[in-house]
Amino acid sequence: MLKYKRVLIVGSGAREHAIARALQRSVHAPDIFVLGSTQQAGLMATAHAYAQGDINDADWVTQCARDWQIDLAIIGPEAPLEKGVADALWQQDIAVIGPRKILAQIETSKAFARDLMQRHAISGLPRYQRFDNISGVQAFLATLGEHAYVIKVDGLAGGKGVKVAGDHLHSLTEAHHWCEQLVAAQKTFLIEEKCIGEEFSLLGFCDGTDIFFMPPVQDHKRAFVGDQGPNTGGMGSFSCADHSLPFLQSADLTAAQDISRHVLRALQQQCQASYIGILYGGFMATAQGVRVIEFNARFGDPEALNLLTILRTDFLEICQAMVAGKLAELPLRFLQQATVCKYVVPQGYPDAPVKNSEIDISAVQHPEQLYLAAIDVHENKLYATGSRAAAVVGVGDTLAVAEQQAESEVRRIKGNIFHREDIGTAQLIEKRVRHMRELRELSA
Repeated sequence: MLKYKRVLIVGSGAREHAIARALQRSVHAPDIFVLGSTQQAGLMATAHAYAQGDINDADWVTQCARDWQIDLAIIGPEAPLEKGVADALWQQDIAVIGPRKILAQIETSKAFARDLMQRHAISGLPRYQRFDNISGVQAFLATLGEHAYVIKVDGLAGGKGVKVAGDHLHSLTEAHHWCEQLVAAQKTFLIEEKCIGEEFSLLGFCDGTDIFFMPPVQDHKRAFVGDQGPNTGGMGSFSCADHSLPFLQSADLTAAQDISRHVLRALQQQCQASYIGILYGGFMATAQGVRVIEFNARFGDPEALNLLTILRTDFLEICQAMVAGKLAELPLRFLQQATVCKYVVPQGYPDAPVKNSEIDISAVQHPEQLYLAAIDVHENKLYATGSRAAAVVGVGDTLAVAEQQAESEVRRIKGNIFHREDIGTAQLIEKRVRHMRELRELSA
């Protein structure tokens, strides 16, 4: 028997729009309530009630949840997790999909995550050192080499806390100077070995005991066609009908699953708390095996759009099973179809985006494939607020069909915007496959 009728979504991006759509497909027809940071038109049209405010304010969130008599809350973004919103809701006897603050450190503190893996001897850990002063920085950079390091600011940094040798920093002198700036700003940071390969995302539902995996997805961080330009929050992503990725070997997927299971067990053991929510591993397939880029404590965006679109197990039943610790009793089923997600973003994104420019979605032919993100609504018009504005997800028996569908629809969105035309195309995927093949051959 289903316990949850009134469900709160915290967050107002495309990820939360996808969560709402998944809940709408439930045979149990829950009442959906939303707390957002903007007037998000897609969610407002879905919600039984909608309120705008500071979603990181635990007191405000819990007050709204009490007023609305919420049974279950689903937290979309990472920042409310860091601020203890899940803890506050649990204290009001409201069940939450999203880990407590102590567990969310797996995302909110890069140092915590790396130290956890090291302490528990979990595979996939690149060489790293943690710094809060300049002592030892030059020596460790020299150990890794001129082009073989990554510098990561500890804590949440809005996707702007990572600088990579060769992409952002072009010499050891530049790298040392950047570290001096971080020290001057009183930031803790990590210097890590740079891994070479292909990234992929592997997400799983966690019920306090085990993790149950979704199909892998590849996100595309670079802003422009051909993997050019600055890193972004993610310009789009794809998944395949066989629930693998063309550049992965079966051993890569098995290794990533094993790492995630070990991390979950170590995290729960160390924190003495049950992890209920999504654990999202960012991995890199390399010639030397799978390496961990990062872990996140929530659905990825855009990955959630791909995955929730093809999820066929009742999402509300999954949520109840996560809270009850009974996911093993609920078969998880995803369509054997490919997906391609493409975002439209304001011109100038991510470094100097045009803000509050009108976008027009009236020509979109399949609105069920459209997910709104950083959009505000005024006088029945939609305005892009400066970040990723809207996404379209194409679905098909092949990647080619899914990509053509996504591209056709995304071009119907009008405004001072752009998107990456190459996501999901045969040319880009072949580039990924060739890259991994060359790396594996070199190491053989």
